[in-house]
Amino acid sequence: MIKNEEIIFKQHAIERMIDRGITKEQVKMAIERGSKFKQTEGILLKYTYFSVAYKKVGELYIIKTIYVE
Repeated sequence: MIKNEEIIFKQHAIERMIDRGITKEQVKMAIERGSKFKQTEGILLKYTYFSVAYKKVGELYIIKTIYVE
């Protein structure tokens, strides 16, 4: 189970979340349950109707951006 303090949102990700109506809780659930694909600079995660680009650094999940399919 991922703790809220383990997820760090870049400003760009926060802006995209606000624009798209996606909550921090939805992102947390996506990390726990979504399909993950390795990318050059991290991981692309697909969950329900949105995707999350993030990088894992130690125990932290750095959320770079979020977009709707």
